[in-house]
Amino acid sequence: MTGPLVPFREIVLKVHSRCDLACDHCYIYEHADQSWRTRPRAISDEAIHRTAHRLAEHAKAHALPSVSVILHGGEPLLAGPARLRRVCEELTRALDGVAELDLRIHTNGLQLSPRYLDLFTEFGVKVGISLDGDRAANDRHRRYADGRSSHPQVLKALGLLRQDRYRPLDLGLLCTVDAANDPLAVYDALAALDPPRIDFLLPHATWDDSPPRPDGSPTAYADWLLAVFDRWDAGGRPMPVRLFESVLSTLAGGPSLTESLGLAPTDLVVVETDGTLEQVDSLKSAYEGAAATGFDVLRHSFDEVAAHPGVRSRQLGLAGVSAACRDCPVVRSCGGGLYTHRYRSAPGAGQDGAGQDGGPGGFDHTSVYCADLEALIRGIESRTAAATVPPAVTDPGELLAAQRELTRSLLAELHAELGGRGGAAWQRTWELAGEVELRSEGLDEVLAHPYTRNRLVDSVAAVREGRPGAFDAARAFAPYLAAAVIRGGLETPVRVGYRDGALTLPTLGTLRLGGPGEHGEAEVCPAEKGFVVRTATAERRVVRAGEPAPHWRPVRTLGRDGAPDLALDDLDPYRDCFDAPAHPGLSRDEAADWSGRLAAAWGLLGRAVPAQAAEAAGSLSTLTPLLSTGPSVGRHGYGALGIPVRGSADELARALLRGFRRAKLRALTETADLYALDGEWSRPAPWQEAPVPLSLLLAGAYERVGIAAYDPDPRHRDHALRALDTLEGAAELTVAGRRVLAALGEEAGRG
Repeated sequence: MTGPLVPFREIVLKVHSRCDLACDHCYIYEHADQSWRTRPRAISDEAIHRTAHRLAEHAKAHALPSVSVILHGGEPLLAGPARLRRVCEELTRALDGVAELDLRIHTNGLQLSPRYLDLFTEFGVKVGISLDGDRAANDRHRRYADGRSSHPQVLKALGLLRQDRYRPLDLGLLCTVDAANDPLAVYDALAALDPPRIDFLLPHATWDDSPPRPDGSPTAYADWLLAVFDRWDAGGRPMPVRLFESVLSTLAGGPSLTESLGLAPTDLVVVETDGTLEQVDSLKSAYEGAAATGFDVLRHSFDEVAAHPGVRSRQLGLAGVSAACRDCPVVRSCGGGLYTHRYRSAPGAGQDGAGQDGGPGGFDHTSVYCADLEALIRGIESRTAAATVPPAVTDPGELLAAQRELTRSLLAELHAELGGRGGAAWQRTWELAGEVELRSEGLDEVLAHPYTRNRLVDSVAAVREGRPGAFDAARAFAPYLAAAVIRGGLETPVRVGYRDGALTLPTLGTLRLGGPGEHGEAEVCPAEKGFVVRTATAERRVVRAGEPAPHWRPVRTLGRDGAPDLALDDLDPYRDCFDAPAHPGLSRDEAADWSGRLAAAWGLLGRAVPAQAAEAAGSLSTLTPLLSTGPSVGRHGYGALGIPVRGSADELARALLRGFRRAKLRALTETADLYALDGEWSRPAPWQEAPVPLSLLLAGAYERVGIAAYDPDPRHRDHALRALDTLEGAAELTVAGRRVLAALGEEAGRG
């Protein structure tokens, strides 16, 4: 077994091994493993002490910021207040100064009293209570041995826990699903108790002991849970439901929130009342000894248990599930289901479940709830897709707006990072920026410039790293503020520094104020359709900002022969952000020649792929000449492309189209989670021999779908369609990613 050791962050501590109920679905007493019969009723002082010591040792060795200990049973309250106090004291003392201790207890609530709750208040022990719904649902399984109902006593306990002085201890309700119960009656009964959280649990089952299905439906549990989801969702999701929130999280690219779903490695170990160390105790449903490790807290460290093959097998992510699961599009959300639920014994198997005849025994199977899990995940996805896909994914205008908001948020982030360290100069700059924003659109226009983001990203990083001069943000942002003032026509002077005799105003152009090596400060002030720049020794007047003048070189624009009005920016100091070097500056003749070929290229695109050409024209704002043979997207805000200076109109058309497709996909990934970042698995790419991560496969398909409409080479379409086929089964794709994939399919002619 390879890979780093995954430390335990959650300890289930069995403080009592007996129970005061006789629940017929209990995995401890009613399933295959009956080892509880040989265990002491209550945990010993030595086991408590050694557990606390081992946990502190483990937390310190792995520098864990916090650990969670769940007091469990049997019924843990049967241990009594004195023994529970001893447990809390030992754990608190051992972890003091080592790691934060999160103490919890899972109980049926029957013994709960102020005496216990005062103890739990003292040590911050959160209380989770098991309740299966209304009285009819709860009494189907959770009864006393003589058949009496436990429901009234549980409600009494919950009433006590909900008192103001104890409410901070309330962890929520745990409900085991029975498909024979009315799902809405169960949910309504639980929701009426106003719990801080509800956790629905599938009853433990294996392929040897399948879960009951009252109506014979292979998706009975999914149907039950989806009925609850609909009620919960329609009611405004009044409390977290961990099962649903885990599915929603993974569908959006986030982590799983429960051990029973997702591919996160297990980080839980169980300590029995005799100090025996075991794997997750739901394994007791599989076969006698399934949870055993052979270790105990008296002789072994937690690291030794963490290295146990049974534990490591649940830390392998995708590699730890069956082959059928690895090929399933929902595997990232379901994770193959709870490990226990995958068990199937082999013909002639012994107690360890391994087939004596080499048959397919063990846990390398799909979950016994496989059909339910897939139906549940797909059901939640179909119900929430419209609400969870950001508008930027489907609307080019919304994508532009979202991208501009990202740049705007960077300006606010810079202000926050400075935290007053920018001095009076930055405060004046910040206030003036707010005034410009209120009085004109000049600031919006400057913030929309793609290379403005580069400047802001650099400034934020400089402040965080404490670079020399980082806190002089007013000087760094002054050229942008001056450009915004000029664009807004506001009669407000702005002090701007210049270097090497040149003052560059982003989005506008460069003004020559002196010779190389000359540095200084100038005052910039709007004047009619231009502006005036004054230094200590000279004054320069630019009558029209968009027209060339002595000492003034404006940013050139395309806007000819039907081409869009794009800036041809070879001046901005932050344009050098591409994979290839930016051109140092085009001469007038070079610019005219490049502009002519670009206009012809737009004409080719307009005739061959009018929809793509129109979207590109509405989304791009800036083209920068590169010393390369292909396009580059670079590291900047949405709207700029690096395009080679050389090349025919057809070659430039291909570069524009490829560049725009790359730029748009990158913009989408910046504004929406299209795929999960915690588990990219390589897949075959039709255009190369070696497999690639999903992000590169999606990027390649996105580009090729677009270029196939322009380029008659059939390989583009073939590669695109084959990549789309592979992506259809990609578990990493989020709901938003699947919407992008669907749009690609439509664009490729798949309807």
